[in-house]
Amino acid sequence: MLDQAAHENFPVAPFFLPRVWRADLMAVYGFARLVDDIGDGDLAPGGGDAVLLGLDRALAEDRAALLDALEDDLHRVFSDRAPGPRHPLMRRLGPTVRRCGLTPEPFLDLIAANRQDQRISRYGTYDDLAAYCELSANPVGRLVLGITGTASPERIRRSDAVCTALQIVEHLQDVAEDLGRDRIYLPAEDMKRFGVTEADLAAPSGGASVRALIAYEAERARDLLNEGTPLVGSVHGRLKLLLAGFVAGGRAALQAVAAADHDVLPGPPKPTKLSLLREVAATLRREG
Repeated sequence: MLDQAAHENFPVAPFFLPRVWRADLMAVYGFARLVDDIGDGDLAPGGGDAVLLGLDRALAEDRAALLDALEDDLHRVFSDRAPGPRHPLMRRLGPTVRRCGLTPEPFLDLIAANRQDQRISRYGTYDDLAAYCELSANPVGRLVLGITGTASPERIRRSDAVCTALQIVEHLQDVAEDLGRDRIYLPAEDMKRFGVTEADLAAPSGGASVRALIAYEAERARDLLNEGTPLVGSVHGRLKLLLAGFVAGGRAALQAVAAADHDVLPGPPKPTKLSLLREVAATLRREG
């Protein structure tokens, strides 16, 4: 599960960070990956995770029961009472929570986002989608600020903009994959405006209307990245490089989408390592 960190659009816990930060970031990533895999039905076969969470293997496909069990295990992470958390990823999270003084709310929001995925598969407006990102993406940035001891109201606001942008970019890359799960993260009002139907999204490649819609949503994500980028200039040292990597990951992914002429239906356009490094350098120049 943790080995998937290398495949994200942004660096999760790069080598240049202090060892303790890397351990803490990977602990948080492990939780986020576990909750997403539960919500998406992507856990390893055999029901091992269900058993680790205290459930019967017969409930290995019951996402609601798994999310409930995960929330129970999360409460054990924050409790001083025995027994401690059951799942190894949750046990790994405990030292990070205590060392960094993290609160349960960001973790609970990530669980709530995956519960929402079980009930809601379409979003009517951009505001509806942004509210979902408040649960599914923004808590991750807040946890990064908590781990590094740099949280402030202004940094949280900038971080939220970056995280929502990264979530939108991921949605754009994964339109076809999400549709395969019967989910659409493109606002219905925008689909209507551009004359795009769900059948259009199921095509092997995107027509002009689909590509225009993707370009429109990509511009929204770019605006959010621009709004959040001053976060990079507000910190120093290796944290500045880490946050520049987050912003650069979003920018490089948007470049990849544009290079595909905004046709994301054949598969997710992915940035190259070279394009990511160039964007990191550009971000550091702008926010130095």
